[in-house]
Amino acid sequence: MSRTYDLIVIGAGMAGVAAANKCASQGWSVGIVDALPYGGTCALRGCDPKKILRRGAEIIDSARLMRGKGIDDDGLVINWADLMKHKHGFTDPVPQNMEDGLTGNGVDTLHGLARFAGMNSLEIDGSHYQATHFLIATGARPRPLDFPGHQLMVESTDFLDLTALPPRILFVGGGFISFEFAHIAARASSTPTVIDRGPRPLKGFDPDLVELLIARGAEAGIQLLRSTIITAIEKSQNGYQATVERSGHTETMEFDLIVHGAGRTPDLSSLNLESAGVDWDEHGVRVAPHLQSTTNPAVYAAGDSANTPGMPLTPVAVIEGKVAASNMGKAAKTV
Repeated sequence: MSRTYDLIVIGAGMAGVAAANKCASQGWSVGIVDALPYGGTCALRGCDPKKILRRGAEIIDSARLMRGKGIDDDGLVINWADLMKHKHGFTDPVPQNMEDGLTGNGVDTLHGLARFAGMNSLEIDGSHYQATHFLIATGARPRPLDFPGHQLMVESTDFLDLTALPPRILFVGGGFISFEFAHIAARASSTPTVIDRGPRPLKGFDPDLVELLIARGAEAGIQLLRSTIITAIEKSQNGYQATVERSGHTETMEFDLIVHGAGRTPDLSSLNLESAGVDWDEHGVRVAPHLQSTTNPAVYAAGDSANTPGMPLTPVAVIEGKVAASNMGKAAKTV
């Protein structure tokens, strides 16, 4: 099977879907492909499901803040299983709804692992496709960590699918993913610990506000270990044993669950970008200011896939997807 499109979008997250719909509305033949269910990180494995869990934590926190001021919060707890069921009620319909919306706009929805086979060709699970333009919008994955036992950690996606919340959780890395999850876990009666290799976590945020957040976290039961490096994880009789180094000393600590929160990197390694002559590194596809690859004019990138400045946020990715689509349209008119 072989088919030619005006545009093939790789990645059915918010950036990719925005670009696919925009180009299809202009009469382009568009295909979009993803090896995972349609919806991307934000809708399925990130922002949106996290907000549902966070809402439960906010209710608990608000009630505790009003203790002795008119609200009796005795016995108020999060039922994690019910909260997770509520989350699935929101996220489970997303892939089909997303796919139905795309097909309704005339976009061909493809499934499978995409790999470039040339400057203008793509292979998807053995089927070959050609396109005038490609948009890479494959999002990000947890940054690879290299220490004994690193494979025993779970990812943020796994945390958002836990059927039960363990009592002792270690979050590795002092970024916003670790802190958001730790605050949710603390309000759900878990005892979270966050370790950060530097003296100050959340480095991209205002230091005074960060210290206020850390203080509030401590009041909620979150332990923060600064300037701490994890060097090994082993399975133990009661869970997992983490070996860490801090203040020049080695310590071992016991946890029921260890979560990777040490940053994310563009998910590009499986695309065989070298075959398409696309220059890229751990920060993403190298693009010009108009989001076109600096080495293959047929290829554009948006969101986490593009080596652009700024925060890795969904609204940024959506805007970049639309900008890339507009610029592809302008380039097509000049040919």
